[in-house]
Parts: sequence; C-alpha cells; structure tokens
Amino acid sequence: MRPKLATLAAAACLALNVFIAPAAPAAQLNLPALGEAESDSFSIDDEKKMGDQIMRQILPDPAVIDDPVLYQYLMSIFGPLHEAALKLGNISPEQEEKLAWQPFLVDDTEFNAFALPGGFMGVNLGLIAQAGSRDEMASVLGHELSHITQRHIARSMVADKHQSMISMAAMLIGLLASAKSKNGDVPMAVIQGSQAAAATAQLTFSRQMETEADTFGQEVMTQAGFAPSGMADMFGRLEVVSRLNDSNQYPWLRDHPLTIERIAAARLRARQGAPQDPAKSHITEHSLMKARARALMDTSDVALRRMQGQARLDAPATDAERLGSLYGGALASIELRDFPAATAMLASADALMAQHAARVAQQQNAAPLPPAPPAMVVVTPTVYPLEPEVAHDFALLRVEAAVGKRDTPEIVSAISALGNDRSRPATMARANAAIARAAARDPSDGPALQQCVESLQTWVAERPRDVLAWTLLSQCAEPLGEKLRAIRAEAEAHAAQGDLMGAIDRLRAGQKLTRTGRVDFVEASIIDSRLRDLEATRRQLIKESGRRVGPDDQP
Repeated sequence: MRPKLATLAAAACLALNVFIAPAAPAAQLNLPALGEAESDSFSIDDEKKMGDQIMRQILPDPAVIDDPVLYQYLMSIFGPLHEAALKLGNISPEQEEKLAWQPFLVDDTEFNAFALPGGFMGVNLGLIAQAGSRDEMASVLGHELSHITQRHIARSMVADKHQSMISMAAMLIGLLASAKSKNGDVPMAVIQGSQAAAATAQLTFSRQMETEADTFGQEVMTQAGFAPSGMADMFGRLEVVSRLNDSNQYPWLRDHPLTIERIAAARLRARQGAPQDPAKSHITEHSLMKARARALMDTSDVALRRMQGQARLDAPATDAERLGSLYGGALASIELRDFPAATAMLASADALMAQHAARVAQQQNAAPLPPAPPAMVVVTPTVYPLEPEVAHDFALLRVEAAVGKRDTPEIVSAISALGNDRSRPATMARANAAIARAAARDPSDGPALQQCVESLQTWVAERPRDVLAWTLLSQCAEPLGEKLRAIRAEAEAHAAQGDLMGAIDRLRAGQKLTRTGRVDFVEASIIDSRLRDLEATRRQLIKESGRRVGPDDQP
C-alpha cells in the first residue's frame, strides 16, 4: 500500500474530509524563520516561504506522481479556474506574482483535494476516479482554489495568537514522517499529542470560511465555463462516499460535517447560473481519465484483471462508458504485459469511435422528422461528437503499448500518429519511445534520441521545474555519449524536486568528470555556475532555519 500522503497532507490545510496533524521532532526539520503569530500578520511572502519549504519535503515522496496524460487533464480544469479567478479579481496582483498556483497528483484513493500554503494544491487520484464529471472535479478544485485566493490558511494561522508559525510548519512537515511509517499506530500516537491538537484547532477552517470557499468556488467554476450544478452533484456524491467509507476512526478531528444547508445553497446558486452547452461537457474524456486514475491507483494483478474483464463485457453502455472501459482495459493489459489483449481492446475502441462518428454524421445529415401527433411524445437522443482529446488520449495509449512491447516498427508507427503534437504528454511519450528503441538496440535510434534531447532541452529551458522532463533528458543524453549533459540533467531533476543535496552531489560529480578529458565547455561552465547557485541557496535556507551551517547540511 502506498503512503496516503494526501490524507495526511489534508490534515495540514483541511480540505473536505478527515484531517490528521502529527508532530515531528524539531531537530529533523529545516524550516524557514517566519516570525510569530503574535505579529497579527502572515504575509504573502511568509506564505510563499512556508509553501516552498513544505513542497521541498513533499515532492520527493513516492506518493506524489507525475503522469503526463492525467496531469494534462488536471491542468485542463485547473487552468481555466485560475484564469477565471484572475478575471473575477479574486487573485491580487501580489498573489499572482508570488504564489505557485501549482496542483500536483497524489496516489491516494480518498475522494479529496487539499490546499497548501504558497498556492499549491494536492489532488488525489481517488477524486478523479470517483468524480462523475469534469464539472464535479471543477467544483472541488474551485473550492480549494478559493481557500488559497481568500487566504484562509493564513487567516486560520493568525487567528490563534499563541501558536508559533514555526511550530505550525513543523506540524505540516511532520505529516510526511508519519506517512512513511509502516506502523499504523504511529499516526494515532502522534495525533494524541497536545501540540498536534493545537495545530489542528488552529488550521481548522471555520464554517464561515467553508461557506466562503463554496460561494467563491462555484462562481469561479461558472465563470470558467463549467456547469454550476457540478458542486451540488459533488456534495451529493461526497455524502454517499463518506457514509459508505466512514470508519469513525478520528471523529474528534473531523471538520464540520457536510450539511444539508451547503447542498441546498449550491443547488440554489446553480439554478441562478446559465446552463452549460451539453456538447462541451467532455463526458467521454472524463470517462477515459477515470479509468486511467483507477489503473494508476491500484496496480495489483487482481485489480488490473478486473479492469480487463470489464472491458471484455459486452454490457449495454453509452459510448462514453464503453470507451472508458476499453481504455482502462487496454491500459491494464499493458501493465500486465498482455499485449494481444491491449491490441484487441484498442482495435475495439477504434471501431467504436468510427461508429460514433458515423452516427453524428447521420444525425447532422438527416431530414427533419414530420411533426408528431399530439398524443405522442417522440424523444430522439442527441449524439454529440467526441471531444478531440479522446482520439489524442488513445493515440498516446498506443505509444505506451508499443513501448511496453519494445517493438520498434510499432513504436515508429505510434509516434508518427502523434504528428506535430508538442503537448507535454506527446513530448514525454516521444522521449520514452526513443529510450525504449535504444534499449532494444535499434540501429536507427540515434536520430530519435538526438531529436528528443533537443526538444527536451528547449522544454526545460522554459519550464525548469519539470522533474520528469529533466529525468528523460538525462536518459536520452546518456546513450548518445553526452555524459556531462546527462549528469547535469539528473542534477536539475533533483533540484526541481527539492533535493538540493542530491543536486549538489551530481553537479560535483560533473565537475570531476570535466577534469578527466575533453568535455563540452558550455556544459562545464553551466555546471560550475549551477553548483555555486545551489550551494548559496542551501546556505541561505539553513540560515533561515536558524541552524548552524555544516559542510554537508541538507536544508
């Protein structure tokens, strides 16, 4: 079982369900000096500093995952919400400039998302797997985004003038220590500490803040083009999930219960909003991403074979449901290395998409029906075109299947089908394909690797915090004999993930390599410069934590 980072991190900032706040020994933490709550202020700079420090501790955790396909889907929802909040004036210029506005995926089955200081937001795979639509997801993300824009975390922390902000940061980072513990009694034992209780009391959002997040969140999602009814639908689903999964393990740490008043208020606001065009609902794409989240959450043979079995069933279903089932079954088959099954399911999906397109064309070209007699009611269901993202997602899945098989002709064919797509999933898929061809000793892999090195280098130049891109750049450069570039990219991946000592160690290894023979002078200069920068950053962080600086201290 993977660590439930989301459930524990949710304790820090109190999203929707159960919140746990274990303590951690101060000697094990490296925290920014933020001052005391008695100052009655927790500035945006303070929030940014704390958020960055917490994320340096969280990002290396294996529960934080980076699946390019699923993350792009997440950003297709979060991005419009962020833009809508800006348009509505919910985000101040200072917040927009200084906060991260960065969601991340967490491998946790809980139906939940959570906000952290500094503009970070964790989104559980369980939320994607259980949400009924993009609109429901948008309601949760809009709610959590509003906790950030309305500065509920800062307001909650300042509300208790007797709690040190440093102690609060220790509580938040201490969540990770208990998350990694294999002893199920450790979190419970820590929770019972008085310090944890104080932190929980301080960070608990009030009913007023929850109502505010509901109201602002629904306004933001409506402005962003999502159906406002998604929030009421989400509350209803959450109520069912909570009732079915409620173990009452931590009843004294529960946030206020989901109330009929909140559901009623969401429904009232939804009726006052403009209805959404059904053609823009992205039902099928969400069905695919639900299946992907389920496959990533539980990779056991039993779960994956269950998804295969569901895909093989010829049960009555809408095209969206059937395509989602086939997508999940094909992905499960790839994970099980049952490539004949994956090929068959992808072929079935192709046939179904073609049939759906034919029905849409027939509907568009059909002559109008004569008026029905007054006593008859004729209802002809409208068939909407599939979203463009659906074909794109299946194309990327074919690349995954070809890479899994290490079949060079299939890899080349699947990559060619992506065309000139320069999205992040396509860029990462091409890199994985080139690495697979190199591992299979394809004699023509050199140009593909070189092309990926160039495209990834351009990518990270614009997005230097992309850990996966740096990692793939290192893996593509290594087979080409570009040792120094590979080492530097590996170091940058560590740095982007918050592992400064790991980055410094790799850069020092790169420096040693420059003394052994002919190397790229430009890369050598970059390594020297980056090493100085990261060592200075490390010293500054240690200084802010109030500890004595040692030669190998990790901030």
